[in-house]
Amino acid sequence: MRLDARDLQILSVLSAEGRITKTELAERVGLSPTPAWERLKKLEQGGVIEGYGARIGLKAFGPHVTVFVAVELGSHKSGDFQIFERAVQRYDEITWVWALGGGFDYLMQVVTRDIDAYQRLIDALLDAKIGLARYYTYIVTKPVKSSFGLPLGLLEEH
Repeated sequence: MRLDARDLQILSVLSAEGRITKTELAERVGLSPTPAWERLKKLEQGGVIEGYGARIGLKAFGPHVTVFVAVELGSHKSGDFQIFERAVQRYDEITWVWALGGGFDYLMQVVTRDIDAYQRLIDALLDAKIGLARYYTYIVTKPVKSSFGLPLGLLEEH
């Protein structure tokens, strides 16, 4: 799907303000409501907009810990990756997983109530025999930058 500058404007506004009204969105990008709506539907149907959601302040729920886990698998056959990827889908505490090129095979983001809950999750993953050979734990001590808007202008072809 080819995106023009107006599409990028729409995406930029929506990535930062997902609850904006269609009328306000149209005004912000310099379109009348109907063409703005048509572009929005095209972006949704083309899979450029994958969904909408709310940012939740986890502190409102009480204590929690966010942990990044760098994962190495013991074997690197196609089936090994598939087994691991299917398995992590079953754990709600694992909120994001990225496959990596380079040193580690995956980077996971885990959100749990405390370190004990995190260790129980890791123990369950090790017991599940899903190919997890080594893992490296990085505990988040504080958020430094949180951006839900994307640098779409930087991705634009010049």
